[in-house]
Parts: sequence; structure tokens; C-alpha cells
Amino acid sequence: MHIFQLSFFLLLFHSLSQAQQLYNEYYYSNCSVADYTANTTFEINLNSLLPILIFNARFVYYFYTERGANPDTIYGLFLCRGDVTFNTCNACVNQSTQDIKQRCPNRKQAVIWYDHCMLRYSDRNFKSVYDPSINSIMLTRSSKNTTDPQPFNQTLNSLLRNLSSVAAFNPSVRMSAMGEANFTASQKIYAIVQCTPDLSENDCYTCLLAAISEIPVCCDGRDGAVISGASCAMRYDVLPFYVGAASVPRPPPSSPTDSSSGNGGNQSKIIIFISVASVAGLVLFSSCIYCFCYRRQRKRSRKVKENGHHELLNYLGPPIGSELLYSSMNGEQTQDLPLIDLVTIQAATNNFSDENKLGEGGFGPVYKGMLPDGKEIAVKRLSKSSGQGLEEFKNEVTLIAKLQHRNLVKLMYCCIERGEKLLIYEYMPNTSLNVFLFDPVKRAQLGWERCQSIIGGIAKGLVYLHEDSRLRIIHRDLKSSNILLDHEMNPKISDFGMARFLRGNQSQVNTNKVVGTYGYMAPEYAMGGRFSVKSDVYSFGVLLLEILSGKRNNGLNLPNHAQSLLTYAWELWCDGKALKLIDSLLAQTCPTSEVLRWIHIGLLCVQEDAADRPTMSSVVLMLGSESMDLPQPTQPGFFVSRVVNESDQSSGSAKIRSLNEVTISTLRPR
Repeated sequence: MHIFQLSFFLLLFHSLSQAQQLYNEYYYSNCSVADYTANTTFEINLNSLLPILIFNARFVYYFYTERGANPDTIYGLFLCRGDVTFNTCNACVNQSTQDIKQRCPNRKQAVIWYDHCMLRYSDRNFKSVYDPSINSIMLTRSSKNTTDPQPFNQTLNSLLRNLSSVAAFNPSVRMSAMGEANFTASQKIYAIVQCTPDLSENDCYTCLLAAISEIPVCCDGRDGAVISGASCAMRYDVLPFYVGAASVPRPPPSSPTDSSSGNGGNQSKIIIFISVASVAGLVLFSSCIYCFCYRRQRKRSRKVKENGHHELLNYLGPPIGSELLYSSMNGEQTQDLPLIDLVTIQAATNNFSDENKLGEGGFGPVYKGMLPDGKEIAVKRLSKSSGQGLEEFKNEVTLIAKLQHRNLVKLMYCCIERGEKLLIYEYMPNTSLNVFLFDPVKRAQLGWERCQSIIGGIAKGLVYLHEDSRLRIIHRDLKSSNILLDHEMNPKISDFGMARFLRGNQSQVNTNKVVGTYGYMAPEYAMGGRFSVKSDVYSFGVLLLEILSGKRNNGLNLPNHAQSLLTYAWELWCDGKALKLIDSLLAQTCPTSEVLRWIHIGLLCVQEDAADRPTMSSVVLMLGSESMDLPQPTQPGFFVSRVVNESDQSSGSAKIRSLNEVTISTLRPR
């Protein structure tokens, strides 16, 4: 009994020691020629990047981030093998951050590979960029020539191609797949393939096929190898190498000498039996612990999700909140309102660090983050002291959970857990339209074709809200700072905190509380609290004229002492001088007849009488057809009040704007 216990604990100690060594098993590193100077901003950014990677390796298998501003921005990622534990991932990333600076000192680009992880950093943004280079090809320690290479090679090629197809085109496996195949009656090949999750499906598949094509050159007939590149990697072996899998090699058949060796032979059998029994006991014990932890974690996750749904249902309250959320939870479209756990968001935002903070609004702070699958997100965190944000949270969840349109910012998840209330959106790298529109330098990036695309996209997004979505929704706060721009400068309408919906046959709604932003509110809404789809049409008209002129409607630097952009535009139109409205940078690229037509459409949208304004579907037709006759516009509604949202007056700011509640009390008589 004592011999068994001693053997068991010796084997356990050896297994743990061997596992610890696996964390540090180094494969290869690749360094750029370009150097950075010590103690510069670039090195400071690198030193701040590496701890963030280590921190996130405790929660996710893949993480991409960036630190610093141009020209010293540094980009980095880690990718852990898909079968390892978070502890193994974290230990491997921790080791790689130490080794990479020693093996690639003062280099601006570096990548390092281990058995369980890969780490990479660069002074260039490589996210979603396929790198076709295969940097490392290594035989495994146990690799040897196979006795029958042809069937081995055929089986290996088929296995790796099948796994590559699964990894690239099956979204549930997140660019990683592992499996096995028999190449004889008693022998198997084990393999794992993996891409960085930021790659497209086709790029992942191309990368893995390129790695497979290297095998006949480097490793023909060898039964174990590792092929690594910056965008993908694979490993295969005839021995099971997945972490946590039982691997007990069978002893070779006893020779006649062994069987006649008397007590020595019996002693060898006893030792083998004890070793096998010890490993079997360890595996059984580990399996029980794993099953217990796995079931407990699944139960906890399910409970958190159920509690989150019920808490959200109670939090939103009747009538419309409960109705919409209930249909999202129990109908066929359950995925329309997915919940996400707080731990994932904490990891994605580096625990809501100031470095990840994008801005602050009436809702609360907004943070940039990255999910384990590589998707960049913007996280709105409800401030506990924000009454306005509380209403916005309820509104955004209940009204836009089911909205799907390319010109609306997508609400991806929400989270209610441990006192936190979070809304998670797709991240818009080019921030908001006002950052470009009212900045004298960035304004130059908005040529005529781009302005056309932005205006058309906003119009189509409003048509969807007014006519094509499951609810007719009035945005009520359409303005340049609420138009976000993606990486291709496509416009996305955002911030539905003030949005309202129309029931049944309603055409307009009255409210006693007028909220909005000065300069964009329609006169019937500002004066009488009446809003309809035509209120959004008015706001769109203001926005259209701002884009064409490069001037704010409520700006204080308008020519001829005009009290608003609408006043200025109307006077120029009546005097036959409408082209003077056009921004000088835009005038260089726009056709005269077309831009005059768009000014005409803008003035039709801001007419004082809501009944005279076109619908947004008519606006889309007008914008797209030069032959369509346009009615003459009537005088727009004018405002002379100087109650201005200060945050909207600061041009070029990339901060998230808070909603501004304004009551217009001073009107200019016609």
C-alpha cells in the first residue's frame, strides 16, 4: 500500500512538473529589423501593452488591443491553443511577454511561439490582415519516420484539410479545430489547427492550406510536426497531445527473455501495473473534479442568465418594456436580446480602465473593448447617479433590441449583474460625423461622393425606423454627433435614448416634456410638444444643410449676422445665391446642378408646417433621381433662442455628447 501511494504521488509530482514545463516550451521567435530607441514613447506603450495581454489571458483565449497614439501606437495580441485551460493560457502568455523582449530586444515588430500560445506585437495595425508567411516549421520531440509513409501522408492530409474547413467555416468553433484519424488498424494521427479569430473565413482557410502545403517539403513521412505562422498554426502527432487527455502508452510485447526472468519479470509487471493504476486513478480523480466544476459553472451561468433576464424584465417595467422583452426572451427571436456576463466585459475593457474610456454622456461613461472572438465593442456603463441615463437604458433596450439595419448602430448585448447596467454596441472607429464635419482639417476628408454616401445612408436608416421596422420609431434627437462612422465611413444612426414609438394608427404623439438639442428640433415639437415622423424629417433637413455648408445650425460664426443656418440658407435661396452656402472644400468636387438640388431638398425638409415636409421615403427618391420634379419650398421655422448645448459647440471633440433638454421659448415672427 505504501509503495502504491509513493508511486502515485511521485507520478503526480512528475506530471505536474511536466505540465509546468509545457507552459514554457519555446518553439520559435521572429523579429523585425527595425529598432526603437530605449526610453521613448514607443517603449512606454509597449511596456503598458504587455501587462494588459497577461491580464486578459486569465479570461479569454484570444485578445487584440492597441496602446498609444500615432506615430507611437503599438498593436498586440495573444492566441492560446483552443484546448488549454485559462491557467495554462495565462502562464504561457506571462512567460512569452518576458521572453519576447529578451529574444527581440528593442525591435518594433516581434512574434513568439510556444506549444500553448503565440504572442505578437507591431508598430503597424495587423488586425484582420492575413500574413501569408510561414515562420516556423519544427518536428516534435518524439517525431520519427513512419514505416509506411504513403497511407500516413494521405490520412494526414485528409485530416488536416477537414479540420481546416471546420476551423474556417464553422462559427461555433472560433477558428480552432482538433481531431484524430486512423491510418492503421491500431494507430491514429492527432491534430489541431487554429487561426487568429480576427481573420476572415477565406483568409483562415487559405492560411491553413498554405501550412499544409509545407508538410511534403519539410516533414514528408515524419509522424509529428508543428507549423506556425503569424496568422495560423497547426500541430500533428501520433501521440495524443491535447492537454487533459489520457495518454498511457502500451508496454511493448514481452520477449522470451523477459518472460523467463523470474522475480525480475514479476517485479517489472508490478511496477507497470502500479504506474498504470496510478495514472488511471489520477485521470479518474481529475475527470471527477472537472465534471463537478463544469456542471457547477454551467449551472451558475444559467442562473446568472435567468436572473439577468428576470431582473431586466422587472427593471424595464410595463407596458412596452415588458412586452418587447418578453417576446425577445420567449419567442423565436430569443437571440435578439442576448445577455453577456460581467466578467467578459471587464476583461474586454481592461476592467473599465481610463485608457479604454472613449467619453462621457448623460447615460454615463463609454468604453472601448474587445471580445474574445476579436470583435471591437463600445460599452455604455450606466452611471448610478444618472437619472437621464436610467431612462435611456430602458429606452435603448426596449426599442432597438430588434432593429437590424446597416445604417443603425447595432446593440449587441446588454448586461445587468452585480449592480452594473451595461449596453454593448459595435465599435465605430471613426467616431461621429461632427468630428469630421466641423473640424477644418478633417473636413477635407469629406468629398462630394463621401457626403452623398453619408446623407443617403442616414436617409435610408430613417426610412427603416419610420416605415420598415416592426415598430414605427421617432428618433427625436437626430444630429451630427449622433451619426457614427464605421471604418469605411458608412453612417450609423445611434443614441436612441430619446426615441419613441407610434402605436397602431397613431400619426403623432403629444408630450409635456420637450427634450432634445437646440437647432435640430422641429417648431411644432419645440412649441407644442407634438412629435411625428415629420419631426425627424426636419432634423434630417438641418443635418443635410450642415453637411453641405460645413457650418452648425446653431453656430455663432454665420455670415451676415444670420441667427441660424436655416435663416442664412433661406435668404441665399430667395436671392438666387444658394451656391454661396456650399463649403469651399466641398465646392471643388460637387456638380453645381446636383448640389443645388440637394439644398432644395434640405429646405423642403425644414419647412415650418409639418404637413408640407416630405416623408423620408420621398426624400430617398428625391436624392436618387435628378428627373423627379421638386415643389417649391416654403419658409422654414426660425429660432433665435441662444440656449445652446455647450458640449455641441466644441468642434472636433470626440467625446460622447450628453442629451440636452431644452425648452424653446423665444420665436422669431414670420
